[in-house]
Amino acid sequence: MNIERVEQIAKAVLYEGYMLYPYRPSSVKNQQRWNFGVVYPRAYSDAQQGQEACSMRTECLVSGNADTGLEVRLRFLHLRTRWKRGAYQAAAESSSGGWQEAVERDVSLPGYTLGKLCVEMAQHQFAFPAEAQADSEHVWRQLGVSGVIDIAAERIREDVFKSSIQVRNTTPMDTCQSGRDDALLRSLVSTHTILGVTSGEFISLLDPPLHLQELAAGCENVGAWPVLVGEKGQRDTLLASPIILYDYPQIAPESVGDLFDGTEIDEILSLRIMTLTEEEKREIRSSDDRARQILERTDAMPEEQFRKLHGVVRGLRPRNDPFKESA
Repeated sequence: MNIERVEQIAKAVLYEGYMLYPYRPSSVKNQQRWNFGVVYPRAYSDAQQGQEACSMRTECLVSGNADTGLEVRLRFLHLRTRWKRGAYQAAAESSSGGWQEAVERDVSLPGYTLGKLCVEMAQHQFAFPAEAQADSEHVWRQLGVSGVIDIAAERIREDVFKSSIQVRNTTPMDTCQSGRDDALLRSLVSTHTILGVTSGEFISLLDPPLHLQELAAGCENVGAWPVLVGEKGQRDTLLASPIILYDYPQIAPESVGDLFDGTEIDEILSLRIMTLTEEEKREIRSSDDRARQILERTDAMPEEQFRKLHGVVRGLRPRNDPFKESA
């Protein structure tokens, strides 16, 4: 498994939409964020009549036997609020008015075998406590979050298993005095799982073999989109993403860093950043560390590197290609 490639894709998913151009907190599009992979507390989901999810479910097919190993890794963003010291009130219960930023969370589960999971479902609880910290300029406050991961398997053919992973947010919450912003601080954001198998293979749900198409169609995925990741042809790693991807997604080698918007072109975003006024750049530098890094990287980009962002031709066909000649 190419760990570096898997990490690149997972990181891009984790921060998709984290902060969008023009990367300023005062921008309207950056005042209501976190739209991907949000797993809210159950109480908030119930108060919203189930329109906001409190769980994420992934089902996939594995070719193997009872001794095939399954590894599960959960990743999400845990939000925290930052205030300038003069604007912070220690006694305030609400976190409104501050800037929401994120801390990466990673929950790696012990390995399981499909045979054991067929006999008994495994359950793993996790929790990250509330924290508060400060420096000479800012105050940070982070609420605790907790959750449960349920892992099960079912043998549906002699050498084919259906594996299911459900992530549930068990963070307590009083919905009488809270809205979406408060719920987000108790939520798992940009939630996704990375699955691995040993002595077996994942079966693509997007392009399954003909004899397994019906079984693949029967997999129920809620809030997750499982795709194969790694080098093309490898089948030992699956990414259950909250955004739609193809099997074997890739980060273009010309991309020099995160811009938090996979739907945009790096060249266009870089050009837009270069046109920001000095006042806008000052706001970026004083707001979010990740946005500041984008600004500094773009300002320092060598001309040679910038030219590479314009594009590259890949996948040329020979002149005698019959499809090209008949076009």
